[in-house]
Amino acid sequence: MKRHFRLSGFAALSLGVAWWAPKWRIRRFIKLRDMRFLDDVRSRGGNAILLVPHFLGLDIGAMRLGVDGNYVSMYRRSRNDFLEYLFQRRSRFGDTVVERASSLKTLIRVIRQGVPFYYLPDQDLGERASVFVPFFGIPAATVTALSRIAKSTDATVVPCIMRILPAGRGYEARFYPPLENFPSDDPVADARRMNQEIEKWVREMPEQYLWSYRRFKTRPDNEPSLY
Repeated sequence: MKRHFRLSGFAALSLGVAWWAPKWRIRRFIKLRDMRFLDDVRSRGGNAILLVPHFLGLDIGAMRLGVDGNYVSMYRRSRNDFLEYLFQRRSRFGDTVVERASSLKTLIRVIRQGVPFYYLPDQDLGERASVFVPFFGIPAATVTALSRIAKSTDATVVPCIMRILPAGRGYEARFYPPLENFPSDDPVADARRMNQEIEKWVREMPEQYLWSYRRFKTRPDNEPSLY
C-alpha cells in the first residue's frame, strides 16, 4: 500500500511532462517495448484496439503514443473548466478524443479508418451497463464494450501495459501478443476472459494498479459495499 501511494505521487507529478513537455522529452521519459505486435496488425491493414488496464501510467501512455502517430481515446467531460482544459491537452499532438457520453458511431468510424483505439475497459459503469464476472475472485461489474466494439470494427485487441520503471527512470509502454479467438460470440465470456488477462498483469506489479479507482463499487443483488 505504501508503494502504491508513493508511485501515485510520481504518476501525478509526471502529468506535467505529459501535458507540457516537448516531444523529445516525452520520447525519452516513456519507452516503447515490443511495439511490433501493434505494427504487425497495422501492416496487414487491420484495425486495432489497445487493451490498456487502469495502471498508474495510463494517461502519460496515451500522450506518448500520440507523439508518433494518431490514436483515438475516450474520456469523461469534467464540470470544472480548468480540469477540462487539462483533459483536452491529451489531444495536443493531434489525437482524437471522444467524450464517453457521446454516440459510439464517431468512435467506430474512426477505428474503421485504421486509427488505433486506446481503450481502458476495466471500469465500473454501474449495473445497467455491466455484467458481473470475477475479478480476483470477487464479482465485479464489467462492461462488455471491448468485445462489442472489436466485433463491430473487425479489430484485433492488442494489450498495452504501462509500467513505472524503478529509480525514477520514467515509464515503459509494453505491448503484448494480440488476444487469440477474441471476440467470441459470448460477450459475458469475453468480459470474464478480459478480467483474467488483466489479473495476470496486476499480479506482476500490484502496487501499480489504480486501486483508488473503486473497481468493486457496484455490488450485485444489493450486497453491502466493500468500501
